Amino acid sequence: MSDKDDRLEAGREIVRAKEAHGVTWAELAKALDRSLVWTTSALLGQQPLDAEQAGTVGSLLDLDEETVEALTFPPVRGDAALDPTEPVTYRLQEALQVYGSSLHELIREEFGDGIMSAIDFTLDFERVEDPKGDRVKLTFNGKFLPYKVW
Repeated sequence: MSDKDDRLEAGREIVRAKEAHGVTWAELAKALDRSLVWTTSALLGQQPLDAEQAGTVGSLLDLDEETVEALTFPPVRGDAALDPTEPVTYRLQEALQVYGSSLHELIREEFGDGIMSAIDFTLDFERVEDPKGDRVKLTFNGKFLPYKVW
């Protein structure tokens, strides 16, 4: 089994352990002193964790030594870590298919020719109460990176 498979399996083990122990993602984020979204991403295998962070999570969730070690392996990002058939993922992709070109044009008009970074980036998640049904509010906050001219 590769480090990639071990890292993704560790994420699946964390989901099982947090449910079994009644621990929330917010509690794990507080224990790591990181944001909710970043922590969740890290524990699912898509952000780096050092040995101390992995040990903290391992202690909270009673994880075995092999799983704790796997949490320190390099993160797995992109298609390898994505299930495009999962409904939330699918709907986010659908939203980008519908609004991606508009966002591109608006970014270009406001900032110039470039992109929003997903590296110098934060993502915030919030529940917003609404009488017609609660809403999910996502805030993408990425540095503008102009295309280089040479």
